[in-house]
Amino acid sequence: MRAAVLRDGRMVYRDDVPEPTPGPGQVLVEVTACGICGSDLHFASHGEQMLAATQSMSGSPSSGTTVDLGADIFMGHEFAAKVLAAGPETETFAPGTPVTSIPVLLAAKGIEPIVYSNTTLGGYAEKMLLSAPLLVPIPNGLDPRHAALTEPMAVGLHAVNKSGITPGETALVLGCGPIGMAIIAALHTSGVENIVAADYSSARRALATTMGAHVALDPALQSPFDAVTPKVVFEAVGAPGIIDDVLRRAPVGTRLVVAGVCMDADTVHPFYAIAKEINIQFVLAYEPAEFTASLRAIAEGHIDVAPLITGEVGLDGVGAAFDELADPDRHCKILVTP
Repeated sequence: MRAAVLRDGRMVYRDDVPEPTPGPGQVLVEVTACGICGSDLHFASHGEQMLAATQSMSGSPSSGTTVDLGADIFMGHEFAAKVLAAGPETETFAPGTPVTSIPVLLAAKGIEPIVYSNTTLGGYAEKMLLSAPLLVPIPNGLDPRHAALTEPMAVGLHAVNKSGITPGETALVLGCGPIGMAIIAALHTSGVENIVAADYSSARRALATTMGAHVALDPALQSPFDAVTPKVVFEAVGAPGIIDDVLRRAPVGTRLVVAGVCMDADTVHPFYAIAKEINIQFVLAYEPAEFTASLRAIAEGHIDVAPLITGEVGLDGVGAAFDELADPDRHCKILVTP
């Protein structure tokens, strides 16, 4: 079976991966499309650092995750697929049914996240296993390439839900990568009347307005805080210094939602947040209900994800796609279609 795997920090093509066999409660599916996520790019570049940070945490469901960086690693968690066959004593949708799922595999040995694994296949493969109880049917007629973006859209929806923003409050989104775009889309569908986006890339600023931002600013010209007075700030950059700069510049009573994943140690001045009574909310992933709500929003046309798809490759082109995604003016979301 064909797949793209991470090996020594690079995505490489294989045509000799054994086809998985579904166990009880599991379903074998054929992958129709899988988005390349920024977290996959992070892991390719900072895998050792990410694993060390994860394993050093207490109280995290993934704190016991082990991955051998010296062996091939399977990835791909933004996927759409078709049902092929069910495991023993497993009731599920009929073969050929288009489905998606939150990226988790229920197995005899426990819960296996479909994110980075030496053994559990992800969406960068011809076929993979999914959990029958977690399958969500893709509505008839919805392009599977669009359904594959349910997962990142759910991340944006979760951030917006956590913010508690109301339609009359002004939102400022810092960073217009895929997650920033998902936040903008969720703000738009939530009826927020003043959405401001900020990014250095002119291409991404233009795309941000397509996704629902009312204004798109270039931080190279002026600080966004000189042009707008936000009530809620969404940080979707994930670079050192951003949080502290927001605390220094934001108005009194601002709510800051941190969605960007910064892999470096950072420094903040608590005094800024204390003096202004700024509320800081860190967010990760989404709830199952937010996943299904995002799929429904895409299927019903409330969110048009088509403009986000800026490239499409086969399994043999994943490595090159990882390299191309480093250029923010060239791509937003590249899909893998096995």
